[in-house]
Amino acid sequence: MHRAIVSLKEELEAVDWYQQRAEACSDEELRGVLVHNKNEEIEHAMMNLEWIRRHSKVFDANITTYINAKGPILAVEKQQSGGEGGGQSGPSGGASSSSSSLGIGSLKAGK
Repeated sequence: MHRAIVSLKEELEAVDWYQQRAEACSDEELRGVLVHNKNEEIEHAMMNLEWIRRHSKVFDANITTYINAKGPILAVEKQQSGGEGGGQSGPSGGASSSSSSLGIGSLKAGK
């Protein structure tokens, strides 16, 4: 799993690099090559993501929830968490991304 996640990160970084280079490029032909390369990296990233989905029930559940969902993304999250939103524990058991807590409690002694 670690190798797949690191590979996904690297592919997404490459997408970003190619996009930045294409946006800054004044040569139309080179821009076309850079955009083509960026799109190849997107394909690689999606292949990694699909492998991750197939091997992780948590990724699979979240991909099923959010990919192709209609409406505002946070509304989809609220609907999934029973309309409560913010601070709910997600499928991974940790604090949701809208919480300022890391979900590990206080690190101060006596608390």
